[in-house]
Amino acid sequence: MEHNLAVGLDIGTTKIVAMIGRKNDYGKVEILGIGKSKSLGVHRGVVNNITQTIQSIQQAIQEAEVASDIKIDDVTVGIAGQHIRSLQHSDYITRSNSETVIDDNDIDRLINQVHKLVMLPGEEIIHVLPQEYKVDGQAEIKEPIGMYGGRLEANFHVVVGQVSSIRNIGRCVQSSGLNLEGITLEPLASANAVLSQEEKEAGVALIDIGGGTTDLAIFRDGIIRHTAVIPFGGNVITEDIKEGCSIIEKQAELLKIRFGSAWPGENKDNEIVSIPGLRGREPKEITLKNLSKIIHARVVEIIEQVYVEIKNYGHEEQKKKLIAGIVLTGGGSQLKHLKQLVEYITGMDTRIGYPNEHLAGDSDDDITSPLFATAVGLVLDGLKRQDRKKAEQQIEEQQAGHFEATNEEEVKEEPIKERRSFLDKLTERVKDFLDNAE
Repeated sequence: MEHNLAVGLDIGTTKIVAMIGRKNDYGKVEILGIGKSKSLGVHRGVVNNITQTIQSIQQAIQEAEVASDIKIDDVTVGIAGQHIRSLQHSDYITRSNSETVIDDNDIDRLINQVHKLVMLPGEEIIHVLPQEYKVDGQAEIKEPIGMYGGRLEANFHVVVGQVSSIRNIGRCVQSSGLNLEGITLEPLASANAVLSQEEKEAGVALIDIGGGTTDLAIFRDGIIRHTAVIPFGGNVITEDIKEGCSIIEKQAELLKIRFGSAWPGENKDNEIVSIPGLRGREPKEITLKNLSKIIHARVVEIIEQVYVEIKNYGHEEQKKKLIAGIVLTGGGSQLKHLKQLVEYITGMDTRIGYPNEHLAGDSDDDITSPLFATAVGLVLDGLKRQDRKKAEQQIEEQQAGHFEATNEEEVKEEPIKERRSFLDKLTERVKDFLDNAE
């Protein structure tokens, strides 16, 4: 596959999306092809049937290949699911020589130390995201590189997930004949696709309502502050409609999309929709008011759970206020009057997030739907990873040209080559595990 292309693979509970994108001359992303299939082996963001998931992935990939006329080899995959949790952690290192300035090496040492934290059995650290640093007690430092100091401290946002769930996703990707190029946390991917830098600076909560899970990512001062995955999404709303109206799932889903509203006051009592009965049975009549009451009850429950997470982060305190409010994205955000309901429950400014922040201006309307926020974010992530690899290669080539350099200088150059995100290392660990398991 060409160098400047990246493929995002969003393995969701309701759908699997494969999206191919490349950077144009203006630094924006052009989407060249998209493939979508019904997700059959995933429940609440976690793979529970490997064979079916592999089939769904292959179908989506094939569709994207046909649409773009490009053969897909490498993919960047998103992980979500109810097993994801996050925690705050502080750590420090003491530097042997405070006469030298802090460099990448020191930060790597500190991050490595956090990676040695003991987690619950079966859990693995997915992301270690530094927030603010302290140098010799001086707080609120965003970039400590180049400063003098003996003690380097930092607050970290640590995201943790189940090892087995991550490996199962790796297994599905590999068995589909693809190479796992990178793993990214889905709320982070969606955030990159729909939020502007100004919103991240001002303070914003991104709520991505998917089929099986609702993901939350909170940013402030341009830094990720909190992530959470709530194990409910659009599917439980469909399930409630199915039970409440005694109809089959397909009809419930259609009802939700075409007539559903999160605000019961909207519909008059005499608005009725008729649904064909099964196999010659009488058609069913359902009032739209009843339908929106069912939807409203479940949506309120989901939003209240998300709001508890936002309050846990400390949004009530003046210091941590989220000025940019809430951004809703994901397929579930397309529910009518949802924005108004979220504003009513939380009292926070709300908008619907479309993934057009980094896309080329002439992108198709379908692609800029909130439905594809995660997939677009994964493409962006894949492109960023490639840029980083290119930079590393250039450094290696430069180093190869400086063979006469002294050992000491070579040692100095080394950390840059080593400077890889822990996600890359996690990806490698998953790959090694899969290779050894063959």
